[in-house]
Amino acid sequence: MSLARNPVDAEDLVHDTLVRAYERRNTFHHDGNLKRWLLSILHNVHVDAIRSQRSAAVRERQVASSVETEEQPPQDHAVRLKQVRQAFFNLPEEQRAALSLVSIEGLSYQEAAEALGIPLGTLMSRIGRARARLREMEELPQSRNHLRIVGGLDD
Repeated sequence: MSLARNPVDAEDLVHDTLVRAYERRNTFHHDGNLKRWLLSILHNVHVDAIRSQRSAAVRERQVASSVETEEQPPQDHAVRLKQVRQAFFNLPEEQRAALSLVSIEGLSYQEAAEALGIPLGTLMSRIGRARARLREMEELPQSRNHLRIVGGLDD
């Protein structure tokens, strides 16, 4: 309590100390003083927590100073997301499954190939074709791919 100054933080400090002591139990010398060893760990855990809080506060201040105070309207992003989603769902099932496992689920190529029950080369080919089709969508003229001004001139 003297270090943490509130019961919840004190309980967390004791818990973290006991976990660290258990994890590093092989560093304790059996002829040493257990209380002194535990208090040393307690102090180090507390100091680590304070340093962590200070560095987190610095990072938060840096992020807060770099964040825009105005938020851009989300309509363009919503339309773009819908276009990407539609293009993804227009892919053939085999390509969509392969790309989904690797790009969305984060599986390695080998894990995705095993999950689909196909050779690694086949998976890589499907992913390559899927990515090529998605790139084709990007190469479409702007008038088909993005918002247009209604009643205005699209140059």
